[in-house]
Amino acid sequence: MEKFQQKKEKSQQQEKAAKGEKKEKKERKELGVVTYDRETPPGEKKDVSGPMPESYSPRYVEAAWYPWWERQGFFKPEYGRASLAQPNPRGLFMMCLPPPNVTGSLHLGHALTGAIQDALTRWHRMRGATTLWVPGCDHAGIATQVVVERRLWRESGRTRHQLGREAFLREVWRWKEEKGDRIYHQLRRLGTSMDWDRACFTMDPKLSRAVCEAFVRLHDEGLIYRSKRLVNWSCALKSAISDIEVDKKELGGRTLLSVPGYEAKVEFGVLVSFAYVLEDHEEEEVVVATTRLETMLGDVAVAVHPDDPRYQHLRGRRVRHPFTGRSLPIIHDGFVDVAFGTGAVKITPAHDATDFEVGQRHGLPCVTVLSDEGRLVNVPPPFLGMRRFEARGAVLEALKQRGLFRGVRDNPMVVPICSRSKDVVEPLLKPQWYLRCEGLARGAAEAVRRGDLRILPHGHARTWFQWMDNIRDWCISRQLWWGHRIPAYFVTVRHPAVPPGEDEDGRYWVSGRSEDEARAKAARAFGVSPESIDLRQDEDVLDTWFSSGLFPFSIFGWPEPSEDLEVFYPGTLLETGHDILFFWVARMVMLGLALTGELPFREVYLHAVVRDAHGRKMSKSLGNVIDPLDVVTGISLEGLHAQLESSNLDPAELERARQGQKSDFPNGIPECGTDALRFALCAYTAQGRDINLDVGRVLGYRHFCNKLWNSARFTLRALGPAYRPPAGLQPRGTVGLAEGWIRSRLSLAVQQCEAALGAYDFPAATTAAHGFWLYDLCDVYLECVKPVLARGDGDGDGDGDGEAAALAARDTLYTCLDAGLRLLAPFMPFVTEELWQRLPRRDPLGDPPSLCVSPYPDPQEYCWRDMELEATMEFALGIVRTLRSLRADYNLTRSKADCFLQCPAAEWAARARRCGGYIGTLASCGALRVLEPGESPPPGCAVAVASDRCTVHLLLKGVIDAPKELAKLGGRREELGRQLERLRERRAAPEYGTKVPPAVQEADAAKLAQAEAELHKVLEALELVQRML
Repeated sequence: MEKFQQKKEKSQQQEKAAKGEKKEKKERKELGVVTYDRETPPGEKKDVSGPMPESYSPRYVEAAWYPWWERQGFFKPEYGRASLAQPNPRGLFMMCLPPPNVTGSLHLGHALTGAIQDALTRWHRMRGATTLWVPGCDHAGIATQVVVERRLWRESGRTRHQLGREAFLREVWRWKEEKGDRIYHQLRRLGTSMDWDRACFTMDPKLSRAVCEAFVRLHDEGLIYRSKRLVNWSCALKSAISDIEVDKKELGGRTLLSVPGYEAKVEFGVLVSFAYVLEDHEEEEVVVATTRLETMLGDVAVAVHPDDPRYQHLRGRRVRHPFTGRSLPIIHDGFVDVAFGTGAVKITPAHDATDFEVGQRHGLPCVTVLSDEGRLVNVPPPFLGMRRFEARGAVLEALKQRGLFRGVRDNPMVVPICSRSKDVVEPLLKPQWYLRCEGLARGAAEAVRRGDLRILPHGHARTWFQWMDNIRDWCISRQLWWGHRIPAYFVTVRHPAVPPGEDEDGRYWVSGRSEDEARAKAARAFGVSPESIDLRQDEDVLDTWFSSGLFPFSIFGWPEPSEDLEVFYPGTLLETGHDILFFWVARMVMLGLALTGELPFREVYLHAVVRDAHGRKMSKSLGNVIDPLDVVTGISLEGLHAQLESSNLDPAELERARQGQKSDFPNGIPECGTDALRFALCAYTAQGRDINLDVGRVLGYRHFCNKLWNSARFTLRALGPAYRPPAGLQPRGTVGLAEGWIRSRLSLAVQQCEAALGAYDFPAATTAAHGFWLYDLCDVYLECVKPVLARGDGDGDGDGDGEAAALAARDTLYTCLDAGLRLLAPFMPFVTEELWQRLPRRDPLGDPPSLCVSPYPDPQEYCWRDMELEATMEFALGIVRTLRSLRADYNLTRSKADCFLQCPAAEWAARARRCGGYIGTLASCGALRVLEPGESPPPGCAVAVASDRCTVHLLLKGVIDAPKELAKLGGRREELGRQLERLRERRAAPEYGTKVPPAVQEADAAKLAQAEAELHKVLEALELVQRML
């Protein structure tokens, strides 16, 4: 018994091991991981002389190609040209990459931009245009300074102020040298064909000179000026920030939010009401309400609507501030909403944009009560020096003590949050530099109205006009150290006739390309000698968007003349996300017109925003931010979790993000490869819509790559090592119907890709190329051609009919593979290069060395469309689909049943006979015969209508086991009957229509329809099989 037990355990262990081995093999097969291990020095051409791996592997395919492309100079506009200045009859294409932040790591937005722009660049290059795509990187003033400040504090416990400006800037440059090229390496991984020798960084000396020149010119022309106005202020950063750096957090009511620097959460989303007592009658009061109670310490007036009957008696009267003692006038202004609150509002010009405008209209003073750090100033004790949100509670308690508190209620509101520091943004009055935009915006709007500048998709033009026609002056200064220091100097004149100036007085500021130039300007302006002038350069830097706005011409050395500036400016296209149409695109257009007199580009194409598979915005806290390289190489769930650990999420957000990753990627992200990711992103880009990216669909395109791989392996085997393609595109030998059809389909795909890429319709281009490969070439032609090749002798130069047909088939296969790879090359550069390099050349000495510099298929050259032939083949394929459906209905997986076709019209009967061989091959039939007029099919046939031109009869008698099939069909009929009964009972329930969600009702209706259709087929089959007994 013991021996028996041991044997049993051993047997179980062996069985378990065998299963494990099988499972491991299966997983390995599914992953298809093959690596390229031939020794290839970087920049040398990849060795493709060996046999192709059995299946597609991104790691194998993507190895070694990019360094070779770069070393060969294929991405440079000079490639194949004697001179850039010499006009190219095929045109010129120039585009610059929207410069990503130097702090950045690649995200899917970058990947989408890269996929679209590279597709366009490669397409234009293959069409023979002089092509330049310039990469660049933005210094990202705030983002970079924040990162380096955090590192400085973490490593040494020091602040930038303790370090000093010059030493801190050296730290930033050191960090930039360490980390700054990371995003360039990532872009190379995505196959982007940029001219890296022309790569620019916005803080490079060349671009910095352009920034200085632009500021001085615009300041001299009066377009840049100094003014004290409200700005978005981050107390954490101690800097003004741009609108794009302000996130708007919507609150439905009372909400506690975490604010940097505060241990306890701060209350938002409530409206606090309090009373102001009238000066001349203490029994009377005016009740006002606010969401920012601490700012009431800066109130200078109370406003009511001039037509509000409740407050007509208050004209000319005043209220007394309970804490400051200020006398506040009651003003009447039409901006007041009589339906909001009590119809009376407090006015705080120094801390609210609307109040500032009211104050300007009524000549009210601006009392600033918040410092740069967010502490209270210019207020009486006990509030003086308090932090703003601590003061909020203190003011509330003080109002209650004085009996002035009148209530609090929930109030839906939007809280402005600094995207960099997560601090609550405060409107603060600050002297800043501004660019006058009205005239510049008018020129930008007119350029679009005239058609000189096209914005695509066209719907975005409405947004353009809305912004341009309602533009405000742009605050271009930032209180940072990292960035382009403003070349403006405050002037102190050591002369008794000249009084000292104020910081916000623009007359005491001069700009200059150097301090000497600025001093000379100041001396001329004040009529004194240069020696009497003392200068203090502004500590602030320019908004990052200012330097980015100069990018289309600063990258070519403007204002200095150069060949690149002469040839490539203005550019051809600006392609970017629609979310920065105003912040970047509009500013490039305005600054280009102002400084060069020309539009920086002729067209703007705006792509959509990438969201997750559920349509949610990408957010670290949701755990749905995807690094595109994780999609390329694959990553485990544990790896995704580990990435979260290194982020700055708080514990609650971290756990939510983990759960999000676990839900969306329970098994991690599979290795999809660069080509599949690029193709998916372009295929998703329906114009004007956001992209809900499902990694599962990307994986589907990896399977498509495998289809390409297998079709190429089949073709190369079919061609044989001795095959040499003809010099032209016309096939040799005897061309059959299938060859004519596939050439017609290729011609259509070429036309569609050319038209779609010209119209920026990337989904149409990818659909055309994908459809040709998958549905025309792989599913139909490759199957049709197998018997033809089998009948040929294989050497391509025989005289028999079979050999002539085989030669035509080989030439056609070659043309389809060659042209098909060219069609896909802009979207899938790696796999297409790998396969194209393995094809023999038509002209081994004269053909281009790489697919990326080979001609894109031209519709005028591939002009073989034959609609009549396509109609014939589509008729035949309709019959094939019907036969396949019948075979599936009767489970004829191995048996080949005979087929009989009934065609009422002689013309279509002739077409069916002509296609008979193809139909038999594709539908796996036995004998196939077209019935003569009046002839009936033999008994025991299953019948289906392929179209109004043909009825299909599939002979089942003698092919299937009738009693066995009858029993199986009977069981299926009973199962469907029970299923239908359950569905009908469920739908007939009294409250089904009201309680069951609409989506579930729709699913139930679809299940019912499907079950009824299947039951109908089962009943037909039962009747047929019963007749066969």
